[in-house]
Parts: sequence; structure tokens; C-alpha cells
Amino acid sequence: MSQQNELFPTIGDIAAQTDDIPNDVEGTAGGSEGKFDNEEKVVQEIDSLCMKCHEQGVTRLMLTSIPFFREVIVMSFRCEYCGASNNEIQSAGEIRPEGTRYTAKILERKDLNRQIVRSPSCEITIPELDLTLPSTNRGQLTTVEGLIRDVIADLSTDQPLRRIQDEESYKKIQNIIDKMKPILGDPEDDEEVQEQAAYLNLPMPPFTVKLDDPTGNSFIEFHGGMSDPKWNLRTYHRTLDQNIALGLVSADEAETSKEEEVTTEAITDDEVFVFDGLCSSCGHAIQTHMKKVNIPYFKDILIMSTNCDYCGYRDNEVKSGSAISPQGKRIILKCEDREDLSRDILKSETAGLTIPEIDLVLTHGTLGGRFTTVEGILEQIYEELAEKAFAGDSSNQTDRDTFKAFLKGLKEVKNAERQFTIILDDPLANSYMQNLYAPDPDPNMTIELYDRTFEENEELGLNDIKVEGYEEDAAAPEKDNPDGTPVLLKQT
Repeated sequence: MSQQNELFPTIGDIAAQTDDIPNDVEGTAGGSEGKFDNEEKVVQEIDSLCMKCHEQGVTRLMLTSIPFFREVIVMSFRCEYCGASNNEIQSAGEIRPEGTRYTAKILERKDLNRQIVRSPSCEITIPELDLTLPSTNRGQLTTVEGLIRDVIADLSTDQPLRRIQDEESYKKIQNIIDKMKPILGDPEDDEEVQEQAAYLNLPMPPFTVKLDDPTGNSFIEFHGGMSDPKWNLRTYHRTLDQNIALGLVSADEAETSKEEEVTTEAITDDEVFVFDGLCSSCGHAIQTHMKKVNIPYFKDILIMSTNCDYCGYRDNEVKSGSAISPQGKRIILKCEDREDLSRDILKSETAGLTIPEIDLVLTHGTLGGRFTTVEGILEQIYEELAEKAFAGDSSNQTDRDTFKAFLKGLKEVKNAERQFTIILDDPLANSYMQNLYAPDPDPNMTIELYDRTFEENEELGLNDIKVEGYEEDAAAPEKDNPDGTPVLLKQT
């Protein structure tokens, strides 16, 4: 590990080494030559062929590590003959077992200084601008401001020609450019305006930067630690197509895997039911898949999944596959470390969730039915609230600061940076939280059964349900009221 740290020093250490080099070292000759021959160079230089003028240029390599991320190689090429230059970055580590999705809310001008490490397989999206930057053939080390400036420069290059040849495309691209210019806040005429007007206090339209990298080798900087409420990281399992595109799986292996999967499905006893329907978002025909699953030490549940290939709409629901419980259930779990975040949790559509330490209260029915982990459901709650927190009017700064403080506490909870208590209250007792000591009692978990009130039964529609003796009511002859009018039987 010590050898690796010496090979990949931090940027701060490299800057310190550079400051210690005397000013007369570079370009010296004669007696000074060879004075620093035995010293390890901060930047390695390699003669390289310039692909523009075919003369010899110089490629400089700097091996460094980014704090809280990984080791990277920064490369810079320059040709002294024609002036051609090129800068890129490559990961010096291995491909991660999972892909990563970073989300950063850019709300203030200081957020423009967030550093971005972009690998060749990374896709960047800015939803507010309807802008998607696909993966490229080279990596990049920049900042949010540098990324915006590069996009504006690339889009502006052929605008005069588009204005003549394709006016419609010109207007669409110019609309994006006009939305991005206020983000930078550059003065249009006088260069001294920027110095005289407090740059950091200039108004800036907020936006979101999202990085999606299946290799996990991209990164966007956070401020104030990983509990930064404006910064979020999610990991995901790569699909088979992504593994093929990255060269991790060959096409032949993929076909073999699919054949084995079909064979396995043919001999299994589990059955998946498929229902046809219409997408609630775009109206196209879609299919809903349903499967019955047995959770050990709990009961049977029904998992339903819907995915629209046209608009990307996705929905997952979990419903109970057993009878209605005569009592409600309240599950109280004390989460003390990260291991507790990996517990499976089934939150039914009638359950409420509470975390007293951060004053989080989700009423019954919020988020619908979900079968995930404690970390997964906290991540979903954070994303739902973060989207709403930074999307509204920013005139009430007090409410905005309060919500940011709440999100910071929620992020500390979902990252297991503090202990907390999660309470799952389900009047139908259809919710579940994994017992790590099953079948023995869990010392950190308390399960309480309680009788539902009349109001709770009324809200759930249980007061009007008759499950015994309904055959007699159906077979009984209709009777007339004393006034001769027929009796209207109440349907249950």
C-alpha cells in the first residue's frame, strides 16, 4: 500500500514537490546538468508523434490520486511545431464490479468549481437543459464550469453554417446556448465588469448534473464530506449488454448464458404471470409481470413489475398474498452500523415509516409497496425529497436552509454515519423487516401487535367486508318493506 501511495501521490503532494524545485533547474546546462538526475520526476515526459503535422511532440504523464475516489493518470500532449494540444485522463484502477450514478445539484456559483472526472464510458445529463453528452473515446478532467464552457464552444462552432443550411436545428441549439450562458455569468462587453460585480453573488439558474458510468470510473466532487446534501451516489449492476460493450463478456458467452437461462426457466417450478395493459404515461401497450414469492419466517407476497419500452416508465409493486391479519403490526429497528442497512424490508402500500432522530414521517401509503433493503428505501426517500427540495421557488431562504439541513441528516442516516431508529407501522401487518438472528429474537428489533381502531378499519374498508355467512344472505329471498317497496340488499 505504501508503494502504491508513492506511485500515485495526491495533487497537493505533487504541488508541494513542484514548489520545492529551484527556478533555475529547468533549462540549465553545464555544471547544473545531472544535479537532479536521481530525483524522481513529478511529471513524466515521453516523445510522441504529432498526428497533425507528423513532427515530434511531447506527452506529459502525471500519476495522481483523487481523494475519496481512486488513482488516475492525467495525460497532456503538445506539439511545439504546429501548436496542437490534447488533454485526457485515464483510470489507473480496475473496472468496478458495479456501475455508478452521480447526481449533483448546482445551486450556487461555488458549485461550478466541483471537479469532474469523466471516463470514456461516462454519459452526462443536464435535465433542465434537455442536454445529454454521450460517452466519448477519451477521458476528461475538468470542473462543472469547464464542462459548460466546452459544451458552449462545441455547439457554437457550426452555428453560422446551421443558420443558413438548417434554420430549425440552429434555433434549437441556440436556445440551449442561451440557457447556458447565464450560468457562466461572463460579461458581454467590458472585461472589468466581472471584477467590479461580486461574481459569486450574481444570480445563477440552478441545474442538475448527472453522471452515469457503467465502469464506475467517473466522479464528481462533493463539498463538506459525503454527507453533502446536494451530492448523491448510487451504484447499480451492469446489464449484459453493458458488459459486452465494455469487453467484459464476449458475445459467444452471452448467447450461451441466454440459452442456459432459458433452460433453467423451463425446468423451474416458479411461474411468472403476464398481464396486458396500457402505459399510464404514454398510452402504449405494455405488459405487467407478476410472481409469487415466499419470504422466510413471514408470508407469501406478490411482486408485480411494469416496464414501458416506449417512454421508459417503470413501476414495481408488492402486495400481500395472504389473508388480512386481525391485528396491526409495528416494527421498531435500531440501526447501529452499516450492516443494518443491508436488511431486507417489505413495505406494503398501507404502511407508514418514521425516523424520529431526523423528524422523518411518511404517512400510510407513501411510496406504495416496496420490497428492497433499508438502504434502498432510504435512498428512494432521499431522491424523492431532493428532487422537490431544489426544484421550487427559492425566495424563502429560511425554509430552503431548513430543508437542506433535513436532507443532510437524512443523508447521514442512509450512509450509516449516525445511529437511528426506523419504525414501520402497518395496520394490515403486511410489512416485514429481516431478522438477522432468525428464528431467534433480534436484540435490535421490537415487534408490537395492536388492535386496529374503528377509524382505521373504516379507512381500510374493512368495516363493510363480510367474510362469514354471506352465502346465507345471497340465498335468502328478497323481502319487501312494510310500504311494499323492495328491500335493497347491501353488496359486500
